[in-house]
Amino acid sequence: MAELNLPNGLTILRIFFVPLLVVVLLTREPNFNFLGLPFHFEMWGVLILLVAASTDMADGYLARKRREVTTLGILLDPIADKLLISAAFISLVEMGLAPAWMVVIVIGRDFTVMGLRNIAASEGLTIPASALGKTKMVLEVLTVCMLILAAKHHGFRLIGTTLLWLVVISSVVSAVHYFRVFWSQVNVRIKQRQRNLNPVDQEKKTQDVAARP
Repeated sequence: MAELNLPNGLTILRIFFVPLLVVVLLTREPNFNFLGLPFHFEMWGVLILLVAASTDMADGYLARKRREVTTLGILLDPIADKLLISAAFISLVEMGLAPAWMVVIVIGRDFTVMGLRNIAASEGLTIPASALGKTKMVLEVLTVCMLILAAKHHGFRLIGTTLLWLVVISSVVSAVHYFRVFWSQVNVRIKQRQRNLNPVDQEKKTQDVAARP
């Protein structure tokens, strides 16, 4: 249980924020006024999202500062990020605030990149996060906030839609970048394996290929 430190606790907390955010957005509750100030569901949704996003920055900072980078944290952190953003965007589709096809591109890119990283990791390779990928995460949070506010304040709709287009474009561009890095690294690894094969293995491999129908 040594890996359940403060940074990992923040990551787990971010995961627990996911169902809370979905419930608030899809039920459109709570709504009340306090001292004459409106506290409607869209404000709660934005607040939950921003608090959850802040834990993403805090857990990484604390893990590095306190030297508490763990395997659990490395595994959970990207999963928590993807769950939060995916749940938020899917909720926006259900609310009629975001086109489904755009959300599919954004979510599909995130899980594709995570899959490429897992494959690379299994080969002992590392695909570092690009500056565009990091910027996209911030852009996604801002986009979701604007679209959530647009549920009650229509003036935010144009801003949110514009930001969503930027998210889609950056998703496609960063996906191409990650795939190129992935393929270049894997291609080098495959060539290294081929060079390391001894003559007997190479001959056997050639015979196996020739014997296939």
